[in-house]
Amino acid sequence: MKSLIRKILRESVLLNESGIRGIRELARRYPKAKIYFHQDLDGVTTALGMKHYLEQNGIKVVDAEIIQYGSKEFAIKKLDAEGDTMPVLVDFAHGKPMFKIHTDHHDTQAGAEETKATSFKASRSNVETISQTISPKEIFPSEDITLISTVDSANFVPYEITPEMIMNYLFKYDKNESLKRNKMMMGLVTNKLLLAYKNKPRFLEDIVLNANPSLLSILNNIRKQVEEKGYAKPEDMIQNQKAYIQKRKEDPSVKVYGSVITQYGIGSASKAGSYDRYTPFRNNPDADFLVTAFPMGMVQASCNPFKQDRALKGVNLGEIKDEVLQRFEQELKNQKITFGDLKRVSEFDAERESVGFTFKDMMAIYGDVPSFKMDGGSKLAEILNNISDRLYRNLSDKQKSLLDRVSVNGLDVIKANSGGHKCITNISGINFIYRNKKGKSNDEIPQELQPIANYTGENNFVNDIKAKLLRFGSLSEKQAAAAMNQIKKEGLPTEVEQTESSKSYVDLVKEIQNEFVQILRGYTEGKETEQPMANELSEKWTQKYKKSIDCSNPKGFSQKAHCQGRKKR
Repeated sequence: MKSLIRKILRESVLLNESGIRGIRELARRYPKAKIYFHQDLDGVTTALGMKHYLEQNGIKVVDAEIIQYGSKEFAIKKLDAEGDTMPVLVDFAHGKPMFKIHTDHHDTQAGAEETKATSFKASRSNVETISQTISPKEIFPSEDITLISTVDSANFVPYEITPEMIMNYLFKYDKNESLKRNKMMMGLVTNKLLLAYKNKPRFLEDIVLNANPSLLSILNNIRKQVEEKGYAKPEDMIQNQKAYIQKRKEDPSVKVYGSVITQYGIGSASKAGSYDRYTPFRNNPDADFLVTAFPMGMVQASCNPFKQDRALKGVNLGEIKDEVLQRFEQELKNQKITFGDLKRVSEFDAERESVGFTFKDMMAIYGDVPSFKMDGGSKLAEILNNISDRLYRNLSDKQKSLLDRVSVNGLDVIKANSGGHKCITNISGINFIYRNKKGKSNDEIPQELQPIANYTGENNFVNDIKAKLLRFGSLSEKQAAAAMNQIKKEGLPTEVEQTESSKSYVDLVKEIQNEFVQILRGYTEGKETEQPMANELSEKWTQKYKKSIDCSNPKGFSQKAHCQGRKKR
């Protein structure tokens, strides 16, 4: 009840008839603003809507920057709110004290307690709230809002949207369709192009700073950037996409078990425009679910959004997520994750001017979890608050040891980073588990990255990537693919035999994926199955699961842990 009351208050107390409460005071304090926004269509359009709203209130938007969950969240540049430029955050669930305005539409938020003005209203898209609630006059055309909300919520069936439409790069006016339908097709192409180019330097920021609040203006800005900056043409990306779709059809790591598609990673998607998240459903239109394991430490499950019944067969993926975590409960509770571990891994992409993962972030995200422990009182908290403003790599060994006096367990880490609902859910933060070694040894490096960790050649690029891998324990998919291609060109081994007995977070990712699929198939097929999944674990872990123990343990957890889990269920 308390959480419900807090949510109602958050949604209403800082909104009034004129929009964001305190906007006049903020306008007197800050003549300029910088907007941080999520890296998708809703994020871009919400930023555009916020820009329009701020400038209508006398605040000039002078800059914008994307923000993304994971390590990129803590890589954004610091902005001193004591200056004349106000930091504003939109369409993002994790706030920070530096932001003076924070608006979001997700179910829960963290770290926004010290923010000057907030607007958290659950809705299909954040731009819907900005355009139709906060602003006294509608900012985006209502048809644009419908399209943006449809894309952000993947609510495709009511509008008869197919995978081919979502993945289309070229818009041509169809005289046989209504004007409304043509506008929707134009909006879908705008979304597809935006996603195809989103990783280009300053591409999305350019849209926010220069486009007007309409999908047509965004599309024209995209076309202008493609022409001026020499990006791949849509016609070329269509060919890359076709090749990618065919490769994924033939890829043995993509499997279909009953009505469930499984995949580990997304395959090679280096060519412009090749990747699309809905490729598995385009290749397997009869499938009901997709469960993807991502090497960076996440398992995502989703319903097929192109089927009539989105809550397919009465299955709630959010509840299955909870059941999966329950089965790993004892193992995860046994993993002690320190503030130092979280800061080190979170700052993987951070640079000298980045905000980093601070003690305030630690308290905002993990301060209320059941396992939170701090070996020291207010004095330690004050010290950590001061030193954690610096990046982990710049701290002394003594300072790093102080960070390790604050900890939580692995279960609470994953719960704090995971979320979703009945049609899509993520189990995230797995990359923080089995990562508490701080030396430069490579014994915790994922098996597929071992060839890079053991590289002995003289290529400067690979050696730079190797150094980053040994320092942080992981790489982006693009970095890993580029380094492996170079290693292959040099004729060096691209596989390293696994000899260590220690477990890595990648092993855990695969275990969680397999468990999710097992339970999901149990619901859809009426029983749990022992059929092997698409991405089998390394042999040592597979052998471990062949042990037979009491309580009908299907996965070979320790007898004590599994039986405790059954009692709770």
